[in-house]
Amino acid sequence: MAWQDFAPFTSSNIAAIRYDEDRLLLEIEFHNSTRYHYFEVPPQIAQAFDQAGSKGTFLASTIKGHYRYSRV
Repeated sequence: MAWQDFAPFTSSNIAAIRYDEDRLLLEIEFHNSTRYHYFEVPPQIAQAFDQAGSKGTFLASTIKGHYRYSRV
């Protein structure tokens, strides 16, 4: 597993985000300590997420409902 952490950011809901390009796996950890894995997320989507000004808005509009997920 080759996790890549996202650049530092501030979010009221999201604590950390990391991505494994080899497995196309996106992991999101929330401030309440829950973690979710999103599967088959293309690298260009992960890169756009990393660069997004609002992580919460990007998550709601581009990730949720578009990719299979599992609570970890």
